[in-house]
Amino acid sequence: MDEILKIDTIEQYNNLFGFQTLHPLVSLVDFDAPERQENYRMTIGFYGIFLKETKGCVINYGKSNYDYDDETVVSFAPGQTVGFTRIEGVPPKSIGLLFHPDFIRGTSLGQKIKKYTFFSYEANEALHLSVEERLVVTNCLSIVRSELQHAIDKHTKGLICTNIELLLDYCMRFYERQFITRQNMNLDVLSRFERLIDDYLDSDLVEKNGVPSVQYFADKICLSPNYFGDLVKKETGKSAKEYIQLKMLDVAKEYLLHPEKSITQVAYKLGFQYPQHFVRFFKRYEGITPSQYRVSS
Repeated sequence: MDEILKIDTIEQYNNLFGFQTLHPLVSLVDFDAPERQENYRMTIGFYGIFLKETKGCVINYGKSNYDYDDETVVSFAPGQTVGFTRIEGVPPKSIGLLFHPDFIRGTSLGQKIKKYTFFSYEANEALHLSVEERLVVTNCLSIVRSELQHAIDKHTKGLICTNIELLLDYCMRFYERQFITRQNMNLDVLSRFERLIDDYLDSDLVEKNGVPSVQYFADKICLSPNYFGDLVKKETGKSAKEYIQLKMLDVAKEYLLHPEKSITQVAYKLGFQYPQHFVRFFKRYEGITPSQYRVSS
């Protein structure tokens, strides 16, 4: 597991595990045979979405790993490093859909692929499926499989892309359901987020490190930035960045009530490198400049 393989193409991946390449840019792979149960780490050059059907392996992404007890979906994007570790004595069973960015270029799916933020979620943020949801996923995969087994013609690309897009849209819906069913956990994350923002703005970190970032708080809460951002948006209706900035705005207003603090001092106190950036930030939300706000308060 020390070596990281560089797997740029679908054919390279299929050759590594002994799968047949039916299409150079798309593949559906089944991990259900002993000869395919080796450990690996690789940096991939394509998208992958795996339905994990039984307990039998640890899939890791980045610094996280997760031992799945039930049916889950994990997703990977080009450039990510992923790994698979077999659990001794338990045969894994999973289905993977792989598709190269070149395959979806110029299609509706290619135009909206970035909206599927779950491709950048960590492994421990996997999608856990109900029985009904699993049927939807397997139905989409079955259609793709059927198309790959069919002779390639002028309809192949459109039909496969349509069904991949349908699958990803369903995954978005299922993730939204998961955010709702984990609401207590989500509220705990929001409470921690609130405390972390307050602690950051009350400390010297803001002057040392500047305006707080979404990445900073996601790291502190041990979530990927995308998952964290989607969770905050689902619970508050605001993006994580906007949520941070509104908290900064509240603090700015408190500072501006103290006339001994100049606008420049307030700007530096909030982590802005240049006072004019603070003025633009304040006016964007309040419609007036900090000086005008101070006069009217």
